[in-house]
Amino acid sequence: MMNVIPWRSIKQLLEPFIGLIVVLALLGFSGESSTLFAGSTWNLLLVQTVVIALGAMGMTLVIISGGIDLSAGSVVALTSVVGAKLILAGWPLPLVILACILVGGATGLISGMLIAGLRIVPFIVTLGMMGIARGVAKWLANNQTVSYSGKYGHDHPIGTLLERTDFKHFFPLPPGVWATIILAIFMVLVLRKSIFGRHVFAIGSNEDTARLCGIRVRLKKMMIYAIAGLFFGLAGLMQLSRLDLGDPTASVGLELEIIAAVVIGGASLSGGTGSILGSMIGALIISVLKLGATIKGWENYAQEIIVGIVIIVAVCVDRLKAGASRSD
Repeated sequence: MMNVIPWRSIKQLLEPFIGLIVVLALLGFSGESSTLFAGSTWNLLLVQTVVIALGAMGMTLVIISGGIDLSAGSVVALTSVVGAKLILAGWPLPLVILACILVGGATGLISGMLIAGLRIVPFIVTLGMMGIARGVAKWLANNQTVSYSGKYGHDHPIGTLLERTDFKHFFPLPPGVWATIILAIFMVLVLRKSIFGRHVFAIGSNEDTARLCGIRVRLKKMMIYAIAGLFFGLAGLMQLSRLDLGDPTASVGLELEIIAAVVIGGASLSGGTGSILGSMIGALIISVLKLGATIKGWENYAQEIIVGIVIIVAVCVDRLKAGASRSD
């Protein structure tokens, strides 16, 4: 029996690539091609994409399962503050990394337990967690940035995670970029080849049917939000590496950029559809738009308007595709 080519899956993967090409073409035709397509620019672009990309990996699981997590930006800020405080306390780098990831995972697990255990709407739970995480971050930081550069200068090992060693060429890429690429490949395999990945899609497609098929929906939901939290914690660690400080007021609105990256990548806010590769391309599109706006000298509010428009357009396209599939 001949294998049927999964044209629908191929189409879902091609759409984000086409979107990226269109964005690059528009910026290139506007006279910024010499700067935008330089190797050093793409090195910087990938460094700037790491935080959004890591958050998008976790958010992809959540959205495919039919949920949403609005606490991503606050958790990133919280874990960056925790990391900075632990560095000042003299903790070694491996323990700082582990602590940041676990703090993120703990916030995700709490959200997952409330959503799955008490069957509360994810929007409400994660909106509350957004405020809690931001408030705890400000409390730990005493309402100010936590910098370790006064004690260690800029030579602390955590800075090497996203440190650019060559500002003129594409290679070498910082370790944080390679770690993100490896994690993305791993998550592709998890979603497409593992039983857990199939259960994530099943829950998002039809939760009641998934339950009747023997899937432990509550347990899987808690796992999904906990794993997403782990990725948010890792994103906070990378944010700390980039800024050399923990800022409790940073990453405001980051959750919207992460959600936009996932939706641009082909995920449906109704659940049941999405891909890690698509989300990574979506994260890259967001970063290209922001970098293009910076190159053109546009103000920060213009960048926020652009991201907002992209979110609305992506959701509208998602709705149109959902309507077309129902009519078929």
